[in-house]
Amino acid sequence: MRKAVVLLSGGLDSATVLALAVSEGYACHALSVDYGQRHRIELEAAVRVARALGAAEHKTVRIDLTAFGGSALTDANIAVPTRGVQKDGIPVTYVPARNTIMLSLALAWAEVLGAQDLFFGANAVDYSGYPDCRPEYMRAFERMANLATKAAVEGSRLTLHTPIIALSKAQIIELGIKLGVDYRLTVSCYQADAQGRACGVCDSCRLRRAGFDAAGVADPTRYSTAPASGG
Repeated sequence: MRKAVVLLSGGLDSATVLALAVSEGYACHALSVDYGQRHRIELEAAVRVARALGAAEHKTVRIDLTAFGGSALTDANIAVPTRGVQKDGIPVTYVPARNTIMLSLALAWAEVLGAQDLFFGANAVDYSGYPDCRPEYMRAFERMANLATKAAVEGSRLTLHTPIIALSKAQIIELGIKLGVDYRLTVSCYQADAQGRACGVCDSCRLRRAGFDAAGVADPTRYSTAPASGG
């Protein structure tokens, strides 16, 4: 089996991507990153998802992006927006350089494992406008990875797979259902409580809820309060 490193946050998108990679026959080494995020409960979800979907291995790496802050997810003094998904501009839930850091960690592990494939659940359709989720960024990172690593220089080129980048949230959910993903195991909320219950009003909750509605699938999310409508 070909080895692959799959970034796994514990949320809906990354769970779907892990299921897809497993279905394609990869021995999946799941990587989660504890970067000091407000919603660290998602890391417990990642453990459950990795086990349920048959990952060959699962690691959690800790770094501390709270040292820099600059995001509602890494600075307790910045509130998570709850009034609806921002239509213009980049919201305060953007974490500076987060995807670059996580992809770099995945790249390092892949080179040690001898894996030539990275899987990442970036999405550029139903998302919050983060610049490091765009297809052009993903292509640029792949080019960089093949310039920067010993493995690539010696002929083992790396491929960065972003299989859901052009899918709507509803399409992602439909794909996951076909692949047997149990979305009850996942946590997507930016401010989930200690029991993993979603707030129902942050951007991530709204996008997730709208996706289940559009897919015609019952929302299995556990909420601490009644969820708001999407948008």
